Amino acid sequence: MATIAFLGLGNMGGPMAKNLIAAGHSLTVFDLVEAACAALQAEGASVAASAAEAAANAEVIISMLPAGKHVAATFLGEAGLLANISTETLILDASTIDAATAREVGEAAAASGIDFMDTPVSGGVAAAAAGTLAFMCGGSAGAFARARPILEGMGSAEKIFHAGPAGAGQVAKAANNMLLAIHMIGTCEALAMGEAHGLDPAVLSEIMKASSGNNWSLQVYNPWPDVMPGVPSSNDYKPGFMVDLMVKDLGLACDVADSAGVANRLGKQATAAYVAHQGDGNGPRDFSSILEWVKRQ
Repeated sequence: MATIAFLGLGNMGGPMAKNLIAAGHSLTVFDLVEAACAALQAEGASVAASAAEAAANAEVIISMLPAGKHVAATFLGEAGLLANISTETLILDASTIDAATAREVGEAAAASGIDFMDTPVSGGVAAAAAGTLAFMCGGSAGAFARARPILEGMGSAEKIFHAGPAGAGQVAKAANNMLLAIHMIGTCEALAMGEAHGLDPAVLSEIMKASSGNNWSLQVYNPWPDVMPGVPSSNDYKPGFMVDLMVKDLGLACDVADSAGVANRLGKQATAAYVAHQGDGNGPRDFSSILEWVKRQ
């Protein structure tokens, strides 16, 4: 078992840290929200007064932070963790950020002789709580071998992927969430079209699930209210995965595409749709609520 510093205890980070404790690891946690720290302390974690204090004696540092600027501030520069930790430390940044920052931190870590991986996740809050997250990892093969037993405390073994060098995990996450946004909108349009012609959305969903239109949104996250129990659409679109976060991730995906000269036309159209839906006051709601935007068009 490892001695782990966990930085960032939000909707995703909190349950991820809790699962690591359940797996037998020793955790020291840090977050700016005292209540989040107290909740993990009740589960057996130690609480540090700063990221540097949490990381001081850690074998592994896991960060789950809001944006690239926060990751850069945590790890880079004279006051950053890279300049003040042992070269034996393994860093796993599970944040969803821009690939350029992930590469920058990865290169700085490599120059210091420290193993770093960007390890963004997929699965949302429910998978974080259940310990069934998917991890998309960017870094060296050696770092990945060290990371796998730690990541298995938070995710499914068969869903832990080595995507490539530093930054590759973020590219994979951007591609995945762009596709998720596209097929969620497509699913909403198909269901709305059927319902407008008198088809029961539940029946149409079953038809498409058994046919070539089958996809994750139909199988796991049906956007039509009361078709599937236990999903946000059947709970007034309470997240889940917020529209605000989908807009953020689509922005990252557009940046990744633009940086390589890829004309991701559907990705940009999905971005415009979600930005419009967000602008109607739906930012805190689940992203499957895009159905309402589709029906208004």
